[in-house]
Amino acid sequence: MKRFAFITILLLSLSGSIFAQEMNVGSYNLRYDNQTDSIAGNGWRVRYPVIAQLIKFNDLDVFGVQEGFYHMLNNLADSLPGYKWIGEGRDGGQKGEHSAIYYKEAKFKLLKSGNFWLSATNTESPNVGWDAALTRVCTWAQFKEIKTGFVFNFFNVHMDHVGVLARSEGAKLIMAKMKEMTGGKPTILTGDFNANQDSGAYLTLNESGLLKDSYVLSPVKLANGPTFNGFKIGGNNSNARIDHIFVTKQFKVKRYGILTQTFNGKLPSDHYPVVINVSY
Repeated sequence: MKRFAFITILLLSLSGSIFAQEMNVGSYNLRYDNQTDSIAGNGWRVRYPVIAQLIKFNDLDVFGVQEGFYHMLNNLADSLPGYKWIGEGRDGGQKGEHSAIYYKEAKFKLLKSGNFWLSATNTESPNVGWDAALTRVCTWAQFKEIKTGFVFNFFNVHMDHVGVLARSEGAKLIMAKMKEMTGGKPTILTGDFNANQDSGAYLTLNESGLLKDSYVLSPVKLANGPTFNGFKIGGNNSNARIDHIFVTKQFKVKRYGILTQTFNGKLPSDHYPVVINVSY
């Protein structure tokens, strides 16, 4: 009996180490490298080392970024040894802003990846969809955790800041692509949706039955304001969250945070990063 009990405890311990894994996930609009930002001390060259520190300190395993030009993404990668990134510019190849995905190379194996454009007519190449002001791209990837073999999908997007229809239809398109491409496997969607928690695009995703906002799911929250700051510390008193992380039911969200750290009286971006901890 003692031997049986010991074996049972050992098996339970092993099963816990195999299945009760955790992962830190993030979404961060970097603010594109706008030369006029330097006038107010908000230039990219000053900001990106701090962004890299935030990522390393919070030990993000995989995260999506928005508004990253090719050189910005490489600047950040150079400051983040051990991370790789994937993605294509919204204007094709290395051109334009990317909705890139970074991941820890030692933790995850990239199985496949790609991009599609938010458009009613052509999702395979750059074009403007619906009433959008700009071309919008979604980057996706499928990863396998090297230690456990756990396979999951990751989508990252930056929706249009003008087109209400483009955001609504873009949300529907992303959902359709997920159903087509993921085969029901665990999936995470990050991004700057330019849509707060009361908008139609947000509700399309959050009430889909497939995805749920990690903010809603998390029992522990550090979220005392909006996710957009406009480079103004304490300058926005709303609670509008336009940057979101959605997850499928295979993930259990344990913590959710909107990180509001400053440096030398400045902010690292005009958006705050959103980070979550999940188990699976």
